[in-house]
Amino acid sequence: MPQSIAFTLPTSSLTARFDGPQLTSDGGLCWLSEADTALGLCAALAAQIPEWRHRSVRHSLEALVRQRVFQIACGYEDQNDADTLRSDPLLKLVCGRFPEDADLASQPTLSRLENAVDFKACYRLALALVQLYLRERERDGLPERIVLDLDGTDDPAHGKQEGVAYHGYYGGYMYHPLLVFDGDTGQLITAILRPGTCHASRGALAVVKRLVRLLRRRWPEVAIEVRGDSGFAVPALYDYLEAQRISYTIALASNQRLEALAAPLAAEATQQRANTGEKVRLFAEGQYQAGSWERERRVVYKAEALEKGLNLRFVVTTRDDPPEELYTWYTRRGEHPELCIKDLKDGCFADRLSCHRFWANQFRLLLHAAAYWLLDTIRRWLARLQAPHLQLATLRLRLIKIGGWVRRRLEIITLHLASSHPAEPLWHLLATRPGRP
Repeated sequence: MPQSIAFTLPTSSLTARFDGPQLTSDGGLCWLSEADTALGLCAALAAQIPEWRHRSVRHSLEALVRQRVFQIACGYEDQNDADTLRSDPLLKLVCGRFPEDADLASQPTLSRLENAVDFKACYRLALALVQLYLRERERDGLPERIVLDLDGTDDPAHGKQEGVAYHGYYGGYMYHPLLVFDGDTGQLITAILRPGTCHASRGALAVVKRLVRLLRRRWPEVAIEVRGDSGFAVPALYDYLEAQRISYTIALASNQRLEALAAPLAAEATQQRANTGEKVRLFAEGQYQAGSWERERRVVYKAEALEKGLNLRFVVTTRDDPPEELYTWYTRRGEHPELCIKDLKDGCFADRLSCHRFWANQFRLLLHAAAYWLLDTIRRWLARLQAPHLQLATLRLRLIKIGGWVRRRLEIITLHLASSHPAEPLWHLLATRPGRP
C-alpha cells in the first residue's frame, strides 16, 4: 500500500497517495511523439547504434532511444528516472506498448545502451543529425544561404570522467563541447564533445570541412558563411574558408596593435561622450596582419564610450558591408546561437553528462540534442501559427507537463487531460496546423 501524505486545507483535510491508476504527468508526450514521427529522428539514431545484446531482446534499440530521448524532453535527464517512468502509461504508448503491457527499460538497461557506443557509432549518430538538419532546412524550399554559427560552451563535470579537466577561463572541471547552429534558423546542426582543456578552436576546421562537403553536395549553389567568437580566430580556418570562397566574420581578441589601430576612433568616441554625456558608439575599419598571418585582412572595429569606460571590439571579415552594418550582423549571434545554447543546456539538460566513459558522454550529448530537435520542432509548428516564441523550458512547462488519465476501452484509448489547464488553446492550435496527418 503506498504511503499516505496528510494535508490540512482551509476547507477540509486531504490525503495524498501515489497510487493513481493509468495516470501520466506528461500528457504532452503525444506532441513529442508526433514530432518524432515527422522527423524520423529516433529511428534514424537507433539505426546507427550497434546491437550489443546476444540473448533474447525485450526492448528494441528504437524503443530504447525513444524512451531516453522522450524522458529528457519531458524534463527527466537522469537515467534513474526510468525506474519509475518505465510504468508511465502514456510513455509506454508513445514507445509502442499498451499501458497494461510489460514495463519499458530500467536504468541499468539504459546505462548499457549509452555505454554500447564507440567512436564510430558516435560519428554515425552525429552524421544522422546533420542529415536530419539538411532535410528539415529545405522543407520550405532550397536555401540560398547557410550561416554556420560556431560556438563552444562549458559542460561541468560530475566526477572523475574521461576527458574532464580544469579550464581556467570557465573556472571549473568540465567538458568543452563544440556546437554548430544555423545562424538564420537556430536549428542545431551538430554537437561535438571535447576534452575540458582544449582550445575553443579544436576540431572546428575538421567539422567545418565535413559540413561544407555535405552542404555543397546537397545544394551545389548555396552560399555558405561562417560566424564565430574570438576562440575561432585561427589562421588555418581563415585560409580554408578563403580557399573555398566562403565568407566569414570572426571576433579578434584585443592586443596592442589593434588598440593602436583603433586609437583615433577611441579618442573621438571619448570626446563625444565628454561633450554630450551620452553613450557613444562609433565604427571604422582598417587593414591588419597578425604575426601568424601570411597577408593583411580587413578588420572592422567598434569604439563604445560608456559611463564605466571605453569598450573596444574587433572582428576580422571577408564581407564588404559598411562597418556598422557588418558589426551589427556579427552581434546577431546573440539572437540565435547564444540563446540556442541556453535552450540546449537549460531546456534540454545537455550539461548532464555524468557517464564515466568519454564516448558514452558524447552519445548522451547527442541524445540531448535529439530532445532539443523534438521540442524545437514543436516550437516551429507554433511559430508558423503566429504563437509567441517560447524558451524550451517554458514550452515544456506549458505544453508537455499536463496531468492526464489514459483510459482504454476495447480498442479505443482516450487521454483525459486536466480541464483547467491554461495550455489548452495551444493544443487546439497545434491540432489545426496545416499539413498535420
